[in-house]
Amino acid sequence: MSKLMKQQQMFLKMNKVQKQKNVLGEDIEPCSMNPITGWFRDGSCNTNKNDTGMHCVCAKVNDDFLNWCKENGNDLITPHPEFGFEGLKNGDNWCVCAIWVKRAIDAGHGCKVYLKRTNIKTLEIIPLEILKKNALDLS
Repeated sequence: MSKLMKQQQMFLKMNKVQKQKNVLGEDIEPCSMNPITGWFRDGSCNTNKNDTGMHCVCAKVNDDFLNWCKENGNDLITPHPEFGFEGLKNGDNWCVCAIWVKRAIDAGHGCKVYLKRTNIKTLEIIPLEILKKNALDLS
């Protein structure tokens, strides 16, 4: 078991976050601990009813995606230290709002995603077939 997965399991136990499923119906895998991501800042794209933005898609962001998001009102680049957010850069993994991923894909500015790290709730917004076309972890 990887160090990242061990850290996530410890966080889940401490914070009583139930293990959630990915878009393939399996246990969700961690997305990133550096930078630390997720609605719960647990490193995974876990969610709950309070996550109205549905931060469910584990994306490997790129400059095109980040710039498109910023130009369209979702600035993920600018640091916000008051929220413990350092800003994202090309190559970071991050739990992105499903609607922003869909909008970017539709506009031709999508980025790659990890199916095993993306929450099953994403399927309410983005069909699996579209996610598979952008997947990094399909064999």
